[in-house]
Amino acid sequence: MEKKEKIILTGDRPTGRLHIGHYVGSLKRRVELQNSGEFDKIFIMIADAQALTDNADNPEKVRQNIIEVALDYLSCGLDPAKSTMFIQSQIAELTELSFYYMNLVTVARLQRNPTVKAEIQMRDFEASIPVGFFTYPISQAADITAFKATIVPVGEDQMPMIEQTREIVRKFNATYDEVLVEPDILLPSNKSCLRLPGTDGKAKMSKSLNNCIYLSDSEAEIKTKIMGMYTDPNHLKVEDPGQVDGNPVFIYLDAFSRPEHFAKYLPDYENLDELKTHYSRGGLGDVKVKKFLNAVMQEELAPIRTRRKEFEKDIPEIYNILKKGSDEARRVASNTLDEVKSAMKINYFEDVELIKEQAQKYTSTN
Repeated sequence: MEKKEKIILTGDRPTGRLHIGHYVGSLKRRVELQNSGEFDKIFIMIADAQALTDNADNPEKVRQNIIEVALDYLSCGLDPAKSTMFIQSQIAELTELSFYYMNLVTVARLQRNPTVKAEIQMRDFEASIPVGFFTYPISQAADITAFKATIVPVGEDQMPMIEQTREIVRKFNATYDEVLVEPDILLPSNKSCLRLPGTDGKAKMSKSLNNCIYLSDSEAEIKTKIMGMYTDPNHLKVEDPGQVDGNPVFIYLDAFSRPEHFAKYLPDYENLDELKTHYSRGGLGDVKVKKFLNAVMQEELAPIRTRRKEFEKDIPEIYNILKKGSDEARRVASNTLDEVKSAMKINYFEDVELIKEQAQKYTSTN
């Protein structure tokens, strides 16, 4: 029996530089998966076509951020020798697959998708939803199935999207032929880091809210942002008991700090639990905790920033990496599209039997 390939597809929308929320939520894990040796192929997509579904009037924003995302990928350790990095819009086959899949999904089913509903509400699209944005789950199904991905690493909020892909795969295979692969979802392993809040305490990091720590931020910028972070508003004096739950500073420490950081930067405490206990009972100021967080974050992000500076020295080579990756991605997607068209019986010119059958049919009537 032939061994089934293990294939990953993942990616990001290029609407801005990537921040530490992306790093904790996906980038760090991607690098680990890439270097694990467990996967036969890894495809990493810069989803510019999806970004245009709600940025159609600002293509320059998407265009400029292609290189920013690519630099963030490479500086975090994604390796073009191990992972195929590509730009979504350069793979025309994805658009064609989306068009065929549209016949397998009802409008009512799209409207029920919880992720779509939440995104529409967040963008105030209720009154006027762009069709491209509304059909985003179908486009995502095309992305995943084009590369026959067996694993899609995403957050819990994306689970309804992957389930919709699985439905499309099952419907296609039942209607036409067993061509498409049903993907499995891979959720983040660290539950405390599913989503980092903004530095202002808001639920989500957002460029528009100016509450992000970017992977490309300088040492000084990171320090300024950390020292100005929202904490417990009732923790006014050092001696006051402090709230740990929901406190962004401690959520970040949950995500980034390790026992060895305490020995190195805060030897008064053995671990994070001790620090939390002291903060909760009172007698520990925010400034001391923030200084510790800054030391931890600088250690984590300094190598990423250094690697980025090196990659920035040869921008044409970054575009070359993306071009090579896009060429390879298009070759794979083209093979899948050929199989899909064959299963749907719309491969007229390649179907030798069809041509022969039609020729015989009309020869016998003459």
